[in-house]
Amino acid sequence: MKTYNLPLLAMAAWACIAWPAPVPSAAPLPSWNDGAAKMSILEFVEKVAAPGSPDFAPPAERVAVFDNDGTLWAEQPMYFQFLFMLDRVKALAPRHPEWKAEEPFASLLQGDVKAALAGGERALGAIMMATHAGMTSEEFSKIAGDWIATAKHPKTGRLLTEMVYQPMLELLAHLRANGFKTYLVSGGGIEFMRPWSERVYGIPPEQIIGSSIQTKFELRDGRPVLVRLPELNFMDDGPGKPVGIQTHIGRRPLAAFGNSDGDLQMLQWTAAGPGPRLCLYVRHTDAEREWAYDRASSIGRLDKGLDEAKAKGWTIVSMKDDWKTIFPPENK
Repeated sequence: MKTYNLPLLAMAAWACIAWPAPVPSAAPLPSWNDGAAKMSILEFVEKVAAPGSPDFAPPAERVAVFDNDGTLWAEQPMYFQFLFMLDRVKALAPRHPEWKAEEPFASLLQGDVKAALAGGERALGAIMMATHAGMTSEEFSKIAGDWIATAKHPKTGRLLTEMVYQPMLELLAHLRANGFKTYLVSGGGIEFMRPWSERVYGIPPEQIIGSSIQTKFELRDGRPVLVRLPELNFMDDGPGKPVGIQTHIGRRPLAAFGNSDGDLQMLQWTAAGPGPRLCLYVRHTDAEREWAYDRASSIGRLDKGLDEAKAKGWTIVSMKDDWKTIFPPENK
């Protein structure tokens, strides 16, 4: 942030502004067990949001960034956006009879996901472009929104939008009640998340940073549209996350939340700023209520990030030990 040489009178007036006080709560974070993780959150928010605190941060500087998959909602047995891609392949198959003999689509249509992904990034890219490109942004938004409204988890049978973490919903609300602006920073597609993120997380479309494909402006029958092209524009994962944050927000976050090595650079970027910072990893340790995985997982691997979190004293949340409940009550 640029520093200005303000006159003394202006500086005094700035100091006397009545900033909004943190919102008290009779029971903040009720789904969190009392312990070091919960305490680190509450103490951090108090430090930066309480007027008179030596670590007080003006509301404009209270930026918190959240990964999505594995941090705000589940990511096993596969990323939910990939479930969307699988359903789109099935829906589009009648238009593409050649897919019956063309990989990775042939294997997908036979239900063999492992074989389809044997082609690595090239295969995944082909699936992504076939299911996400070739339409306008408005058309894709409707497709994604309609799908997420009814899509269910293959193991639990719950709506995917019910596979969100209740403790993290409470954390989002607690931060916003104390003047924070919350952002979604995900390797998932930005246009895939925008149709439902505000309803599910309270995060509006303009506060989402994600991976994207190229788009171009066209006039179709005199009507302006944005057409989605089968070319990658930006990958918002790993080192791409701090780049995306700087590009879209222009402020270094005060708090960052993730669950995998793909979030490490985002947490490093956040921690490098001056003053108090909260860097938090959600660790999947509850095989009974969710899943237990970290270092060896092919999805949401937490290895280097776990080592760095321990070395630097970042907050590590154990789902098993720190959360009273994982998901919101059913049929609430």
